[in-house]
Amino acid sequence: MLSVKASSVGEMIRANELLSETTEFPLHLGVTEAGGIESGTIKSAIGIGSLLTRGIGDTVRVSLTADPLEEVRVARQILNILSPSRVGMDIVSCPTCGRTKIDLISLLAAFEAAVDREGLRDLPVKVAIMGCAVNGPGEARDADIGIAGGQGDALLFRHGETVAKYPQDEIVGVLIDELKRMKQPHD
Repeated sequence: MLSVKASSVGEMIRANELLSETTEFPLHLGVTEAGGIESGTIKSAIGIGSLLTRGIGDTVRVSLTADPLEEVRVARQILNILSPSRVGMDIVSCPTCGRTKIDLISLLAAFEAAVDREGLRDLPVKVAIMGCAVNGPGEARDADIGIAGGQGDALLFRHGETVAKYPQDEIVGVLIDELKRMKQPHD
């Protein structure tokens, strides 16, 4: 195994590209001294992700000035996003716009916190948190489950089909209950 790291994303990418052209050894990828959670996550996602999408790299290490568990979380997110077979939950959400009538930003934050608290992050499902009922279900029709916001409420949908309507303050709990049901082994 060989590893060539740099704190410069561009240098790290170029070094690993050159190394991949000259050796058959497995390559360990990472941006060293990447920084805190926000900037380090961005640097690592760009550096590691750009190489992995081209088939360069065999193992990864995310280096953050943070709790080491954050390094693992970020590495898993990078791999999950790039993997055709999910290694955990894929949460998609839309940017807020004039059609958004619910507090989508806090709703997403509360949902992600609940997912982590309940230990559901490893569930291989796609969840959509969409801001409006106009485009939400259509844009997220490939999600296993999701919501599309309305006027202080949201439509719950599964695989693009509307299932029920709930008040905004119940949405996170409803989604968590749905995910727990999905986690249960089928009889």
